[in-house]
Amino acid sequence: MKPSTPKGTRDFLPMDMAKRNYIFDTIKKYFFRYGYSQIETPAMENLSSLTGKYGEEGDQLLFKILNSRLHESKEKEKLAEAFNTSLTKSYNTETLTERALRYDLTVPTARFVVQHQHALTFPFKRFQIQPVWRADRPQKGRYREFFQCDADIIGSDALLNEVDLVHLMADVYSALKIPITIKINNRKLLSALAEISGRKDLIIDITIAIDKLDKIGKTAVMDELLQKGLDEKALEAISPVFELTGDTTSKLTFLKTLFQNTSDGLKGISELEYIFGFYNSKKYPNVNLEMDMTLARGLNYYTGAIFEVKSNLEGFTSSICGGGRYDDLTGIFGLKGMSGVGISFGIDRIFDVMNDHQLFPSDLKASNCQYLIANFGDESIDYCLEIAQILRENGKSVEIYPDLVKLKKQFEYADKKGITYLIIAGASEKSARQFNLKNLSTGEQQTLTFNEISTII
Repeated sequence: MKPSTPKGTRDFLPMDMAKRNYIFDTIKKYFFRYGYSQIETPAMENLSSLTGKYGEEGDQLLFKILNSRLHESKEKEKLAEAFNTSLTKSYNTETLTERALRYDLTVPTARFVVQHQHALTFPFKRFQIQPVWRADRPQKGRYREFFQCDADIIGSDALLNEVDLVHLMADVYSALKIPITIKINNRKLLSALAEISGRKDLIIDITIAIDKLDKIGKTAVMDELLQKGLDEKALEAISPVFELTGDTTSKLTFLKTLFQNTSDGLKGISELEYIFGFYNSKKYPNVNLEMDMTLARGLNYYTGAIFEVKSNLEGFTSSICGGGRYDDLTGIFGLKGMSGVGISFGIDRIFDVMNDHQLFPSDLKASNCQYLIANFGDESIDYCLEIAQILRENGKSVEIYPDLVKLKKQFEYADKKGITYLIIAGASEKSARQFNLKNLSTGEQQTLTFNEISTII
C-alpha cells in the first residue's frame, strides 16, 4: 500500500513544526498580553450541540461520527432506514450518529461557558488553540483538518471589546510581518438591507449571497437573490451597496441616508463609528482598516460587528482571520442574555502565506538542541551522561549520539540538525576529567575541565 494522508489533511516535518510553533507562540504571547486564559474542549461534540448553528451549508460540512458498535445493534432494519435517509439528506437520526467532530471553536465554547458558568469569572476572556474539521472540498488554503486560534470575550456587550480585538489582530500580524487589511461590517446593516428590500424574512439567503460577491461577482449574486425570491424592485433597493466606494467616513455617510428609516441600520452605523474612532492607526503602518458592506460571513450566530482579515501580499486571497459579535449564542444551551465577541486566526493559511513569502526568521531550526555529545563507546558513556545531566539541569538542550559510529558521521548529524556545539568526551577525557568543546559554526575548539562546565552554562 502506498502511504498517504486523507484528502484535505497534511503532515508537517520538523522544520514545518518549528515554523508553526513560531506562529503559535507569537499569537499565544499576545493572547496573554491582552488578558486571555486558555481552555480546551473535546475534539467531538454532541451532534445536537452543533447542528443549526452554522446555517444549512455549514451543517452539511460537519464530519459526523457513526455510533459505536453498530454491528451489535438489534435494530438492523431501523439502522438501514436511517443510513439510507442520510444518503439523501444532511440530517441524521441518533440511531445512526450522536456525535460529530467540532466545526469551529466558538460553539463548543458557548457550551463550555454554560456548562461551567459557576466556575468562571465574567466577563470571561478565553483563548483556545486546537484543530477543527470540515467536510469541505479541499483546495489551496482550504483544508479538511486545520487549527484555529480563537480569542473570545463572553459576558460583556461593551464595544470596547471590539476595539481591543482589532488592536490584537493588528499586533499579531505586525509581529508576524504580514501586511493586512482588516475588513469590518455589522450584521445589523445586513438586517437593514433585508428590511429595505422588503424581504426581511430572507436575511439568511441575502447574507449568504452577498458573502460570495468577491468570488462570483455582482451579476451572479443578483441572479442568486432572484432565485431565492427577491424581485427586481428589491434588488434595485439594495444594489447601491454592491458598488459602495470611498473611505470609511464617506461610506458611513451614504449608509446613514440609505438606512435612515431602519433602527437596525442606524445602530449598526453607530457601532462601526465607535470602533473606527478608537483605532490607533498610527501605530500600525502595515495594517489597513476598511469598512466593507459586502462582508457577510454566512454564519447564523453573528449579530453585530463582523471581522475578516486578508493578506495584502500577492498570491493569497483567502481570509486569514475572522470573527464577530454574537449576542445570545449561549442561549441555545439555556443561558440567556450572555453576549460575546471573538476572532479566530487561521493558522494553516497564515503558515502558507509566511512560507510562500519567506517571512519566517532565518535562524529558525528544526531542532532546538544546542549540544551533541559524541559517542566513543561504553567506557565513557557514564561520563557523557554526567556532563549531559548537568547541562540539562541548567536549562540546556543536549543529546548523546546513541550509536558508536565514526566521528565524521556524528559531525554530519549535528550539522543537519543545526546543533551548534559538539562535546568530545572519550576515555582519555574521562580519566583527565576534561572535555573538548567544538563550536561547529566557527570551528573554534577548546579544552575545559569538568568544573569549567559552568563557563558554558
